[in-house]
Amino acid sequence: MNTFLPTVNQLPEGHPVRVYYQESDLVYKWLDELMAVDPEIDFQKYFNVYNELSTIEKRFLRKENQLFPYLEKHNWNGPSKNMWSFHDNLRAQFKFLNQYNEEKNFEKIKENRVYLVGGIQRLLGIEDNVLFPNAVKLLSEEEWNEFYEGDEEIGWMLKEKPAPYPEKEEYIHPSEDFTDRKLSFSTENTSHYDEGYMTPEQVNLLLKFLPIDITYVDENDKVIFYNRGDNRVFPRSKGIIGREVKFCHPPKSVDMVIRIVDEFKAGTKDLAEFWFNFKGRMIHIRYFAIRDEHKKYRGVIEMSQDVTEIQKLEGQKRLLDWD
Repeated sequence: MNTFLPTVNQLPEGHPVRVYYQESDLVYKWLDELMAVDPEIDFQKYFNVYNELSTIEKRFLRKENQLFPYLEKHNWNGPSKNMWSFHDNLRAQFKFLNQYNEEKNFEKIKENRVYLVGGIQRLLGIEDNVLFPNAVKLLSEEEWNEFYEGDEEIGWMLKEKPAPYPEKEEYIHPSEDFTDRKLSFSTENTSHYDEGYMTPEQVNLLLKFLPIDITYVDENDKVIFYNRGDNRVFPRSKGIIGREVKFCHPPKSVDMVIRIVDEFKAGTKDLAEFWFNFKGRMIHIRYFAIRDEHKKYRGVIEMSQDVTEIQKLEGQKRLLDWD
């Protein structure tokens, strides 16, 4: 039972918490339907309901990436630790059921859906009695107004996305959002990027320590940047800056490079990739067409990566093995 519902109904249409409760109505409906159907008799009906319920992952992600960070700003860290773990437990239940569904192991399906349904019901109860009442008390209206763009990027469980909240505000893409917000770190000497702020030093460190070689060729075919990591796949020197890209490759590959650039400029292609053995290592090279928000061609990024060790990965590694 949603004991917080009377308060929720007083919230404006489209308010993030009100949207969560619209989703809750769907979840309760699907839980009832999931338990009512016998998967052995009507597997397709069961499977359809199960797939609807599995969209709860979007709800988990919005809470983890949207709501929890705001609660942390108000020094409430419990949801980030405890409820996130609860989400992960439910994800594990979905994983088990995905396997049993594929195998059509009806005995295991019936056994494990009970745990899944019970776990989700407990989670909704905690949301209703603890999470959302406290969130409404802690967060300001200004903070709730900042949710929509991030929520939209993650998605909702609803068939139709909610209207923008607040309604009077025009949606602003993150790359164009320069709203001054209270942050937990200084923005002095920083620039605003798609999401976040960094100083020139931090940008340089980020690019230096990326385990990928990056070279940026602008729309005039001039090399304007490369990252100088300690373990580059191919050597670069500062003499490359300002050179035409066709003069930066061996003669045997120039024609291919020119074709890639021409196709990117024409808008017929956006990606070219290659992989090959080089000095006993497997190298993966990708070229990406760079376009601005108006789809205008702005250049090419070449990314080279040694994927030798990545190719060797098998199974799973989920634990830290430092000790």
